[in-house]
Amino acid sequence: MLASLRSFFEVVLEWVTILLMVLLTVIVIVAVLFRIAGDSLSWYDEVAAICLSWITYYGAALAALKRRHIGFDSVLLALPVYPRMIALIIAETVVIGFFVIMAWAGMKVLEVLTGDYLVSLTWVPVQFTQSVIPIGAVLFIICELLSLPEYWRMTAHGKSLEHAEIEEEVETELKKAGAN
Repeated sequence: MLASLRSFFEVVLEWVTILLMVLLTVIVIVAVLFRIAGDSLSWYDEVAAICLSWITYYGAALAALKRRHIGFDSVLLALPVYPRMIALIIAETVVIGFFVIMAWAGMKVLEVLTGDYLVSLTWVPVQFTQSVIPIGAVLFIICELLSLPEYWRMTAHGKSLEHAEIEEEVETELKKAGAN
């Protein structure tokens, strides 16, 4: 069940991130073409910045799910097992606690923004554009929790996600070199 839920979140976040990147690319290309034609779009800067921030939030949740944020696996794995697992609990508590606060603060921000609209697209509520803050924070928490069991097992066994990925790439390259 946990694996299928994790796979679901991975697919959804990958597609959302990809679609947002495609949307941003299209917006930039259209804006450049309009600018070349001598008719700049008034909404381009505002909407492009919003798209970029959405990519950042949803991409960060995806990175959390895959445990691809910058970490200190080498330092963590240098500790004996018991202190290592305590350090992992402390680190996870701090990260999740931060995102709980961020989700709460994001909801407070949305309350303050009631009735505000974008400057260039006056029909788009600012609450909609800034909803990515609490949504992204909650997604990050969910992704962190979904990836925690595997991370816990690997850390308990003294294996690094960072090193495992590097070793896998080295093996792949050695196989390629051996085939040539």
